[in-house]
Amino acid sequence: MTPNLSYLNITPSSIHYNPSYDELFHDEVEKHEGIVTANGTFAVDTGKFTGRSPKDKFFVVEETSQDNIWWGPVNQKASNEVFQELKAKVEKHLNGKELYVTDAYCGASLKSRLNVRVVCQFAWQAHFCKNMFIRPEEKELANFLPDFTILNACQVVDEKWQDHHLNSEVFVIFNMAEKLAIIGGTYYGGEMKKGIFSVMNYLLPLNGILAMHCSANKGTDGQTTLFFGLSGTGKTTLSSDLEKDLIGDDEHGWDDEGIFNFEGGCYAKTIDLNPEQEPEIYNAIKRDALLENVAIDPISKEVDYSNCSKTQNTRVSYPIYHIEHIVPDSQGPHPSSVIFLTCDAFGVLPPVSKLTKEQAMYYFLSGYTAKVAGTERGVKEPQATFSPCFGGPFLTLHPTKYAELLGQKIDTHKVPVYLINTGWTGGPYGVGERINLPATRAIVHAIQDGTIEDASFTKLPVFDLGIPDFIKNVDSKLLNPQNSWENPVAYLEKSKELAKMFIDNFHQYEHGDFDYHKYGPLL
Repeated sequence: MTPNLSYLNITPSSIHYNPSYDELFHDEVEKHEGIVTANGTFAVDTGKFTGRSPKDKFFVVEETSQDNIWWGPVNQKASNEVFQELKAKVEKHLNGKELYVTDAYCGASLKSRLNVRVVCQFAWQAHFCKNMFIRPEEKELANFLPDFTILNACQVVDEKWQDHHLNSEVFVIFNMAEKLAIIGGTYYGGEMKKGIFSVMNYLLPLNGILAMHCSANKGTDGQTTLFFGLSGTGKTTLSSDLEKDLIGDDEHGWDDEGIFNFEGGCYAKTIDLNPEQEPEIYNAIKRDALLENVAIDPISKEVDYSNCSKTQNTRVSYPIYHIEHIVPDSQGPHPSSVIFLTCDAFGVLPPVSKLTKEQAMYYFLSGYTAKVAGTERGVKEPQATFSPCFGGPFLTLHPTKYAELLGQKIDTHKVPVYLINTGWTGGPYGVGERINLPATRAIVHAIQDGTIEDASFTKLPVFDLGIPDFIKNVDSKLLNPQNSWENPVAYLEKSKELAKMFIDNFHQYEHGDFDYHKYGPLL
């Protein structure tokens, strides 16, 4: 079966329609799109773009969506005239070419899943989409009609970007009325994955379903845990647990029936990947997985995961069944616990604290973590980063829309919420030390089995967070950050410094009835 692309004004020379992994591998090798590593995993270099281009993401201003979209630096405005001009350019470029068409699902729940079509020129990009979206059965493709289409013309650039009032010659533009997105100027695969996440973030909340940038796993007792967190906080690592079954590592929905994964695969960071500490992810890197921007020995073809000469954002995508312990239908019941992850490079926040529902709203809207030296060019000292709902770049509606839905879910299902710091203790970055992964895993397990509730809780000054005094297999001295600093005065000063950053950031949400600023740190 070959799909008809006439609705896109494209007549390709040939179409590879939902090719198998073996067919994709053959084409990747034959077309020299990358390198086969020592263990058979294919690896690609995405060029100068090793991450998303958020400043090049735009939405068309049109009647069906303009009153809903959260306009601003995350969702920038593009005119329909500019979109049509660039769409015509993309169609002209793809016309007559050998193309790959991937039809797949986003969303494991049959009630709300999105039929996604991606059209691209490179086998590895089709491979990426096959990994990341939910793969239909062959019989399901016979009557497949796309709800949303992405045209990836990564070789096309917009030379008239200044006249078009864009940010650069790169463009990632969504037209919700046409149910179409066009991509040009960047080869980075994550634009397709996160683009569809942005679409889901638009559609689901308008129907009362919470769309979340989080991972999720499920215990043998059937209890589900959600892990919210920005890149580098441990969202993928902590949910990939040998003692739990993975629902998904990045994007989920929460409806009236429970939790469901958006994706059919995982997209994990590989920098400093360690088989002892992260065996599930390490062992998932094999044939059919796809590595991005990793360093490879030219002779042995072995991958050096500690080498960040190309980028800190080295990645691997793989089908979810490469993880041994998974939930087969990628769904779970309403969560028994919600965990917010932050990497606090200031060494102020405790390794774990229990939040009230009101504090949960505050920290969800804040979406705090910190960048450290080496993660981005020009970052020499720890820098606070606030990304609403732990996924600001992907929010299509105003952040309070997602927070309101989360609050309703917490109330309805009586779900406890915890804040876990996977960053520094005993001092800020450069002075203290990183909280070790085994301690964090022990904390997560104490939350999941409920034993954390057996502890007594004390309040942290300034932030008013509830800190447990005991957790099995965790040094009690680690639990209260005040006790891990040599200089208590220095700790208090650093607390006030971080508190001011929180307060300054939260001013944007101090309007209307939905105002939780008094539940954050106070000076």
